[in-house]
Amino acid sequence: MTDRRYAAPPGGHPGQGDLLTGRAVFTEAYAVIPAGVQRDIVASRLPFWRETRAWVLARPMSGFAESFAQYALEVAPGGGSDRPEPDPEAEAALFVTGGTAALSFAGATHRLAPGSFAFLPPGTQWRLRNEGGEPARLQWIRKRHQAVEGLDLPAPFVTSEAEIAPDPMPGTEGGWATTRFMDPDDLRHDMHVTIVTLEPGAAIPFLETHVMEHGLYVLEGKGVYRLNRDWVEVEAGDFMWLRAFCPQACYAGGPGPFRYLLYKDVNRHPPLSPP
Repeated sequence: MTDRRYAAPPGGHPGQGDLLTGRAVFTEAYAVIPAGVQRDIVASRLPFWRETRAWVLARPMSGFAESFAQYALEVAPGGGSDRPEPDPEAEAALFVTGGTAALSFAGATHRLAPGSFAFLPPGTQWRLRNEGGEPARLQWIRKRHQAVEGLDLPAPFVTSEAEIAPDPMPGTEGGWATTRFMDPDDLRHDMHVTIVTLEPGAAIPFLETHVMEHGLYVLEGKGVYRLNRDWVEVEAGDFMWLRAFCPQACYAGGPGPFRYLLYKDVNRHPPLSPP
């Protein structure tokens, strides 16, 4: 696999001469948070995190997407946390988009680089530190795990995109492929995180309409997405947040691949009463 470049929030501030018009939109079925609005003014600090700021791209909201939160983290050299997760029922998925970080759990330390992925089940005592000389940038997905009687918790693991062969969609001759970080047949997992790659001109050629909520962070390239009733252009660094049953389709705009990190909730019965 060739070296990949992964997008991250630009930070900073736009110039005073820039137009106010942008691509950000929040509707009853979806939201688009473009890279251009992920600026210093909307970054957050987090308890027990040192030299770190976070852009909160998604959070549970009643009547909208309710199953997950997603952050873009920027950890300065020397920064990190020994108490990263405040919720004992939360599981975590981490994907590194820039820099390096040291992730420690279960008595071992793993060196993460761009393209690295880690899954941490609830109850895992983990810590993350930036021991390098440049900011570490990560996507952090948090979900409250839905336990099922008779199913063990999934085990923690660390891997990377380079270690996983993409799974091509049948009939696309490799134009549409998915890199799966979780085993789709492992019912212990109640969420999947994948990287979807569409080569220039490839398409998801029908309006997917399904119960899974989505967070889609565009890692590379550009494309055109059909979201509910609208066509929306997106590019590297943009985030899309899709409510359950939001119709969706897309095609890659080129000249290079269109790639995004995808979250979805899976493998559980929908609750029939409020939590």
